[in-house]
Amino acid sequence: MSKIALITGGSRGLGRNTAINIARQGGDAVITYRSREEEARAVVAEIEALGCKARAFQLDTGDVGAFAGFAERLRKALRETWRRDTFDHLVNNAGHGDYALIADTTVEQFDSLVNVHFKGVFFLTQALLPLIADGGRIVNLSSGLTRVSAPGFGAYSAVKGAIEVLSVYMAKELGGRGITVNTVAPGAIETDFLGGAVRDTPDLNKQFADMIALDRVGVPDDIGPMIASLLGEENRWINAQRIEVSGGQNI
Repeated sequence: MSKIALITGGSRGLGRNTAINIARQGGDAVITYRSREEEARAVVAEIEALGCKARAFQLDTGDVGAFAGFAERLRKALRETWRRDTFDHLVNNAGHGDYALIADTTVEQFDSLVNVHFKGVFFLTQALLPLIADGGRIVNLSSGLTRVSAPGFGAYSAVKGAIEVLSVYMAKELGGRGITVNTVAPGAIETDFLGGAVRDTPDLNKQFADMIALDRVGVPDDIGPMIASLLGEENRWINAQRIEVSGGQNI
């Protein structure tokens, strides 16, 4: 029986790459998207072309009030598509970046980052716990910016740091169900993050590349396969870890 993974923010970037690589290893996927329905449908089609099953659902991971309804829609989809009441793997990937010095950060910016990257992860996971199979996996996305500092990312990095602590507590509390919980912390990656700044700005790209031992910034294909591998049975004993995937950034 195929494993089923739920990847939030799976219509683009690291979430999309993770979902595709899970399918390449024979796993089925449920992805969420906030507004890019056509892109989400394209991901579903690509997964199905690989011979796996997939569904896509709209979800704003910063809207805690939507989580109960989403859990019910997911429960129905699991029964209709997989004849199951549970799924196996949760990848809390959805998120956005915001750049502002601490002196300039607005309440609105701060609240948005907290709601999506911390409060949303906490309460979405809580809402989905009854649907996660015993022996399952949770992967929470953090950032290389929790290990090194870069002015302008204070609020973003702080909420990612909170996720790293939360992951350890999740691992402890869910261990009795055989559920592992780990944090994956990417370094600088060429994605839509901050409007594609690292990907589309040559000077910024080089600035980050110069910090990385492998002399380039990362791409989604450096991250998605690693997360898919972490969900594999061969990595069942990895638990409560922060795993940085940065090519050796700032070492």
